Amino acid sequence: MSYERRRFIEIAGTFALFGIAGCLEDEAGSGPTPETESKENGEPLSWHAGGTAGTYYPLSGDFKSIVDAETPYSLQVQSTGASVENVGSLHSEDANFALIQNDIAHFAHNGTGLEEFQGQSMENIRGVATLYPETIHVISQAGSGLERIQDLSGKSVNTGDLGSGTQVNALQILETAGVKEFDEQNTDFETAANQIRDGDVDAAFVVGGWPVGAVEELATTEDIGLVEISGGLRENLMNEAEWFAEDTVPGGTYDGIEEDVETVSVQAMIATHEAMDEGTVEAVTTAIFDNLDQVTHKQEFISVDTAQDGMPIPVHPGAEAYFN
Repeated sequence: MSYERRRFIEIAGTFALFGIAGCLEDEAGSGPTPETESKENGEPLSWHAGGTAGTYYPLSGDFKSIVDAETPYSLQVQSTGASVENVGSLHSEDANFALIQNDIAHFAHNGTGLEEFQGQSMENIRGVATLYPETIHVISQAGSGLERIQDLSGKSVNTGDLGSGTQVNALQILETAGVKEFDEQNTDFETAANQIRDGDVDAAFVVGGWPVGAVEELATTEDIGLVEISGGLRENLMNEAEWFAEDTVPGGTYDGIEEDVETVSVQAMIATHEAMDEGTVEAVTTAIFDNLDQVTHKQEFISVDTAQDGMPIPVHPGAEAYFN
């Protein structure tokens, strides 16, 4: 990838980080959403999620239903470009809560790891709870011959939205695999799935707890493949970046993929900022974790016992009050 292209990505990612780039995805015709299902008279709290075709958005809808019913608050769930954009919204206090990846939280809080964060440490962001593994999916058309990440050299690859955690992970993985030349495209998950369907890209990175809606829907109409991240590449990734963990997409998760596919994952988490009222954070945390039986997405992974595992940043006192 050329220097000019990489520099464009860095600049665009910075714009996304501070909300200068467009924040919202087009949801015309999508029917009722968490944004429009507001509770009357509830004190509004802004909750930044991710793209509508990923896991963050529907999971946030679950949390909204619980918080609206169990507290004096009403979550206003907003579709965004996800992790990198969301830490910027928390840092500027434009969001009260957000879902982010644990690696992005670490980078943002410490001002390291990414060009966007160098000298821009966001020390005011705070953790609430970690939730579930976010699995790295690399999807392609079945029969494409793409079996390893190294096979993406010279190919057209969608690495996720500009400035998103997905893009960050994709570029880390490609660099570690030695893939330097490729045609990078950047869109949300749903558009990426359509690009695979139409043959407009050779592969697309999608990060989310399986099954990811966009991938699941694509697999019902098209024969797809998943590119493995395994062996020496996986070991090197985990040695270079402690936030990566071994993961597997079980066979049968998606139509037409019957064998397990080895890959890596990061961790999804709820975050807030230090200026948030302690009682408010405790009330929201209590509502969610006392009512996990009402969660319909990733419920098998989310628990009180594991909610501080892999927490990369200081925890907000309101969340500490609940978990302690």
